[in-house]
Amino acid sequence: MLPSAAVTRGCRLEIVSLGKAYIHNGKPLPILWNVDLHLEPGDMVAVVGASGVGKSTFLQLIGTLDLPTSGSIKFNGEELTRMGATRLSEFRNKHIGFVFQFHHLLPEFTALENVMMPGLIQQMPIALARARARDILGRVGLSHRLTHRPSELSGGEQQRVALARAMVLEPALLLADEPTGNLDRKTGEAIHQLFLDLNRERGSTLLVVTHNPELARLMPRRMRMMDGGRMVDEDKEVDYRTAAEIAPEVTS
Repeated sequence: MLPSAAVTRGCRLEIVSLGKAYIHNGKPLPILWNVDLHLEPGDMVAVVGASGVGKSTFLQLIGTLDLPTSGSIKFNGEELTRMGATRLSEFRNKHIGFVFQFHHLLPEFTALENVMMPGLIQQMPIALARARARDILGRVGLSHRLTHRPSELSGGEQQRVALARAMVLEPALLLADEPTGNLDRKTGEAIHQLFLDLNRERGSTLLVVTHNPELARLMPRRMRMMDGGRMVDEDKEVDYRTAAEIAPEVTS
């Protein structure tokens, strides 16, 4: 049974005036604008909203998979937007874990080997990477599936492997994009509980983008992203300007 509490090892995330615009027909097309979000170590936050409003873009910016057009992202006081590509890649692998709706497991490798990958990328000794992968797979209930390849696993088992891979290096920040979108209700609920258990045990700061109201309700804090990139903190009732409102300033 997982411990009910843990020493917090998460991160402090400070997002200030974050914006993203793409060029369309020679003109900037704002997707997100003037978004602020502050997370403390161990926080669990859900971002909800309709399809197409920019939730996944927001998560990719925070996870440094894409660069913002404007604004600041500070991770424990360190400005991520000023890092070079090599440093940013190293930082991402060491400090950030990702769980996606589609598992993105490597089909030719076993569950154990997939979960070992982040450690091997960091040049961790093979024996240590294997031991960590075995441990986390056991914690997500897959000790009996270590040698199975993704094609031999159910959808729920594949998602648990993906979660184990994201958590194996005990990242300070865990990002999840529709992590239960393709799962049945029972399996989805099991994944929801795993998020909570691993957060309590390992102290990661957790940010989840989801359409699932049940998963969102489990998070102590909920942000709603509206059409045009407007972000509303449902607990504090903080409202930010829409991308449409700021667009004239971008194009002028």
